Amino acid sequence: MLDSFVFSLNATLPVFLLILVGMLLRRIGIFTEEYAAMTDRFVFKIALPVLLFKDISGMSLRDDFDGGFVIFCAVASVLMFLVPWGFAALFMKNKGSVGAFSQGCARGSAAVLGVALAENICGSAGMAPIMIFAAVPIFNILSVVILSFSAEGQEKKPGVGELLKNIVTNPIIWGVLLGLPFSFFDVSLPHIAQSAVGSIASTATPLALMAIGASFDFGAAKGKFVPAAVASFVKLILLPAAVIPVAAALGFRDSALVSVFIMVGAPTTVAAYIMAKNMKNDHVLSSNIVMLSTLLSSVTITFWVFLMRYLGFI
Repeated sequence: MLDSFVFSLNATLPVFLLILVGMLLRRIGIFTEEYAAMTDRFVFKIALPVLLFKDISGMSLRDDFDGGFVIFCAVASVLMFLVPWGFAALFMKNKGSVGAFSQGCARGSAAVLGVALAENICGSAGMAPIMIFAAVPIFNILSVVILSFSAEGQEKKPGVGELLKNIVTNPIIWGVLLGLPFSFFDVSLPHIAQSAVGSIASTATPLALMAIGASFDFGAAKGKFVPAAVASFVKLILLPAAVIPVAAALGFRDSALVSVFIMVGAPTTVAAYIMAKNMKNDHVLSSNIVMLSTLLSSVTITFWVFLMRYLGFI
């Protein structure tokens, strides 16, 4: 239990340090609002797609491929997005925040933390790459769909053609899709290309987090605390409580169940902020959800791992 808590802290505390660095750099004038906006665009169009390509293309899927597990992860991923979206559309007074809230409830750090967290809990990656294969493309496609409905200045519902255009032209989705054939067929890039890809990918998370800090507005953030807290509760408590028992009842154990937990219980990814801002959604709410869910996840991850071990599931 202590090992899980220490690992969670090691994974989450650097997130806050980088956000604080961004705040400091903005305060002393090194980062400007324009620079933060340019950084967001670079991360959205280049660094984050390259990071997802690198992470997904570097996995091996063929040996442990399980069709039933893939179907379960895919169905759970769809429901994770659609159910919060439906409730948010019905009950949120600020309709401009529906997309950011819904994405924040569902879109975890599966691609970034998935393999590392599985290795820490189980000793090996296990089924985590299969979960990433099943869930991450759906995460990104549904994020585009949901954010398209809530975009600033969106006076009418987007049509099918507009949704397809937003999906096809989204660079993050291209990063995911281009990585899948490399992963499934165990194809590796030449060493020089791998090195270049790795260098670009390594900039995605720190730049995105510092951009959050540089553009963070405490005054605006205060008004978003309640929806951010609700989204964090859904992400870290409600979704695992709903999905893990179903997965356990279907017979998933050990690394498979841990992978399901990572899919539903990991904190909201920084990609949620990047996509919300670049698709003209409520990025202030998104940044709040990223920070709050990350802060609380060190406790909730430890709790869920302890509970699954206590029940003999892992």
